[in-house]
Amino acid sequence: MKLGRFRLGMRTIKTAIAVMLCILLFHFLDRGQPLIAALSAVFSLRQDLTTTLSFGRSRILGNSIGGGTAIFYFLTKQYFHHDFLIELLVLPALVMFIIVISDGINNNSGIISGIATMLLITLSVPQGESIIFALDRVLDTFIGTLIALMINFVIRPPEIEKEEEIIEDLAVLKQKEADLQAMLHDVQGAISEQEKDKQ
Repeated sequence: MKLGRFRLGMRTIKTAIAVMLCILLFHFLDRGQPLIAALSAVFSLRQDLTTTLSFGRSRILGNSIGGGTAIFYFLTKQYFHHDFLIELLVLPALVMFIIVISDGINNNSGIISGIATMLLITLSVPQGESIIFALDRVLDTFIGTLIALMINFVIRPPEIEKEEEIIEDLAVLKQKEADLQAMLHDVQGAISEQEKDKQ
């Protein structure tokens, strides 16, 4: 459905349903706040099941790394009696760790989700909570991702909308390609200038 430049597509509706299901599930399970699960569902939901599975795999790997580092941080902070310097120094170090590990295992698309998971968990665990609280937040990220996968399995986009999304994706890719070409041209120009200066 389109209204001028604004449109309400299937992905928008599915995203809203994913958030609603997270809220509903957490309410019935009396699991507390569905914030992390809802965010995970929003991050993971893509236009179709294939893309969601691909992105979901990357997200789950990112969540695992982010969750593992969050638990490491939680234990470290407990060991040092919740010293502020641990938060100030260890969190940025863990951000670098997630980037290096994710890049090393070729999971670059999971870097943002890994960092987001780690920061959401580490900065939302109240002081004095047990490690079970941190583990529950890690589980929340998996719940949200699984809800996104389930929704894309059940609700499939109409063929026309699929074609429109593919056309939009191609336009974005062409723009990125043009941007990269421009950057390459600038770099080559800078190298030529440096070579001229050396002569």
